[in-house]
Amino acid sequence: MPDTADAAAALLAAAAAPQGLGDTLRIVLLVSLVGGALLAWFLLRGYRTDDTTGAGGDDDGADRDANA
Repeated sequence: MPDTADAAAALLAAAAAPQGLGDTLRIVLLVSLVGGALLAWFLLRGYRTDDTTGAGGDDDGADRDANA
């Protein structure tokens, strides 16, 4: 008759065995999401406009054509 302790140890060892590529796929998914966010940030930086400085230096927002 087989020893129950050996059978239980074998069942626990089988249950603790890795079950496929779950951890690897999680890491790949996380890295791809972070990489996509960084890529979007990098590409969208070029479309930013800096409207705080005008061609004439200080721009107070007043319409220059009204005084002409």
